[in-house]
Amino acid sequence: MSVLAQAQRFMPWTGPRTVAGPTDDVVVVGAGLAGLSAAMRLAGAGRAVTILERDDHPGGRAGQVQLQGPSGEYRIDTGPTVLTMPDLIADAFDCLGENMEDWLQLSPVAPLYRSFYPDGSVLDVHADVDEMAEEINTVIGPQEAAGYRRYVDFVSDLYRYEMKDFIDRNIDSPLDLITPDLARLFAIGGFRKLAPKVREFLSDPRTERVYSFQAMYAGLSPYDALAIYAVIAYMDSVAGVFFPKGGMHAVPQAMAAAAEKHGVTIRYGTNVETIEVSGGRATAAITSDGERITADAFVLNPDLPIAYRDLLGREPWSVRRLDYSPSCYLLLAGSSAEYSKLAHHNIHFGKSWKGVFEDLIDRKQLMSDPSLLVTNPSRSDPDLAPDGKHIYYVLFPTPNLDSPIDWSLTKDRYRDEVIRTLEERGYVGFGDAIEVEDITTPQDWADRGMERGAPFASAHSFLQTGPFRPGNMWGENVVFTGSGTQPGVGVPMVLVSGRLAAERITGPDPSYRSRARR
Repeated sequence: MSVLAQAQRFMPWTGPRTVAGPTDDVVVVGAGLAGLSAAMRLAGAGRAVTILERDDHPGGRAGQVQLQGPSGEYRIDTGPTVLTMPDLIADAFDCLGENMEDWLQLSPVAPLYRSFYPDGSVLDVHADVDEMAEEINTVIGPQEAAGYRRYVDFVSDLYRYEMKDFIDRNIDSPLDLITPDLARLFAIGGFRKLAPKVREFLSDPRTERVYSFQAMYAGLSPYDALAIYAVIAYMDSVAGVFFPKGGMHAVPQAMAAAAEKHGVTIRYGTNVETIEVSGGRATAAITSDGERITADAFVLNPDLPIAYRDLLGREPWSVRRLDYSPSCYLLLAGSSAEYSKLAHHNIHFGKSWKGVFEDLIDRKQLMSDPSLLVTNPSRSDPDLAPDGKHIYYVLFPTPNLDSPIDWSLTKDRYRDEVIRTLEERGYVGFGDAIEVEDITTPQDWADRGMERGAPFASAHSFLQTGPFRPGNMWGENVVFTGSGTQPGVGVPMVLVSGRLAAERITGPDPSYRSRARR
């Protein structure tokens, strides 16, 4: 008998833990993507749901600013800009009997990315395997194109083995991971380091970078991340990238509107200061106005450490021990300049690659040779900017607030560095063309409720992944959702976390698997 069979023999499966007691009335704190995903599913399962949101709009990190310039209004997303796996959004609408297409207009982004390298070469990233292989063959050569095809097979296997057993389910114990897919992941090298695993398929530094930079989303260097995180490259660069009409903020707006249509009450401008607890059971949400809102169960969407400390008044060791991902300096610019060389998403790699991560993670200092992301959303949706104008979303990774950098002193000085770097990378006259701008520093992220100023939450090191990441339940009837808990960071993971949170209250959704197979 195999080790797996012996383990399963002595560990009868009883299903994931669920909230104790009645669950008719649920309060969701926070209308971020995860909170909305949970609320839609709960409403579809017949629960009475109230969302308490401190802002005057939904979205959380997926927000948007309106900046008035001399030419008119610019609408610029303030959070995630890369949308993958839209079926996860569609499934939330399905739970309400709605079609996502009736609420949200998504268009594929092509190319997915345009990557620029210090030697002057440019590589477009495509979702279609044949198209991408031809791109690599043209820019680099046939051997690298053949390696790319093998890499796609590898990440596709990773996705197939990981999604059902390790991402898309509630996990209460490491023993829950003992499945045939765990053995398959070991067999294909999923628990080796990412960078050397990628090099088994891709030998050119240009392809290696564009198919491993996603480790940054997990808060790690590709030299430290496990190869299982190449699954992000599958979601990002094989499954395709999309953009919503109206910007990324259109996603939470549509989700909130559908939820309200089906009976969810959303109270904007309602700040929850604490969760009242009696024994191990939450009894009410207490607002800053002193209002006491009772419920049978509570779903908390704020960043997990903030939810524990500020709302529950405690900080368990599982949260206190966490290490956090790098942060970022975000410049949002409404501009009169247009750059014909750009795609929707543009990655500019510096000469150093390993050095970027050593600066950010090991030395906790600003990049000496930056790699950066520039998104030009008005290229896909001109209505986001005044006629003839453009939006630029410029993201420079930085250390989080574990670094000694004082952002009150560094903010303006680093802006000059960002603009200088952009102009050196081909954005001629970028600074002079800015009509309006908005800047977010790591300190600003922290002020908005993100622990250590890290919008990518706690890093996905081995001991902060899967069952070792803080769980999504506390006490008898409190459930967490969002990037700080399981399964982790990124829009797809956050949407999944909303479903997992809802299932802690309703029990497993019996129709989910059939919907997922459609």
